Amino acid sequence: MASEGQLDYESILCVKPEVNVYRIPPRASNRAVRAADWKLDAPDWTGRMRVTARGKVAYVKLEDKVSGELFAQAPVEEYPGIAVETVSDSSRYFVLRIQDDNGRSAFIGIGFGDRGDAFDFNVALQDHFKWVKQENEFKKQAQAPDSTPKLDLGFKEGQTITLNIGQSKKKDRSRPQSSGGLGFLPPPPGGKLAPPPSSRATNLNTQPPAGGADTGCLLDLDSSNSNSVAPSNPTSTANNDLWGDFDSVAQK
Repeated sequence: MASEGQLDYESILCVKPEVNVYRIPPRASNRAVRAADWKLDAPDWTGRMRVTARGKVAYVKLEDKVSGELFAQAPVEEYPGIAVETVSDSSRYFVLRIQDDNGRSAFIGIGFGDRGDAFDFNVALQDHFKWVKQENEFKKQAQAPDSTPKLDLGFKEGQTITLNIGQSKKKDRSRPQSSGGLGFLPPPPGGKLAPPPSSRATNLNTQPPAGGADTGCLLDLDSSNSNSVAPSNPTSTANNDLWGDFDSVAQK
């Protein structure tokens, strides 16, 4: 796998200006490694750390601060894994498996003075191998046949469709068109227009009725009479007047 990575370009994942290297005692059992067992106050080497990636393999490189000469490197093909391990009592220290060109390997301890540098180192490796996992899944999906049913939107043999184009225009044409911006009513169904009213009929309609005034007076009299008090015996009064005239003639 490393030989395939030689054809890929090298990208830089993380650079830390200072890292300490410690010699660690051989592991006596499978119990977790503790940084307290190292000589933390007297590191065996101090330099710069650079994390790079070539293809799917990441490389942790320990280099000289001034000259950039390579001190040791650790190829990492998976994380978490045997190439880079965390310790049980601190988040700033790790166990690194370094290898030379001949394939010989050894385990050393590395530590950061700042907790943020240790966090960046951890995240850089996690992000790289998360990308490697996604690439592997994409390749598997591309190679495996797609078993999901596909939606067929094509026309079957002999299948046709009908498009109704211009229906809205026909409806608009059936409506009566107005000219000059004024709306007129359509002609009657018979097709003939009624003649205009004559002037005679107009004059007759405009003249007031002959008895209009009298009628109004009579109405006024009726209303006034209805409001006035009627005499108690009008017949006897009229008879008295008539007999009074005969009496005056007879006396003469």
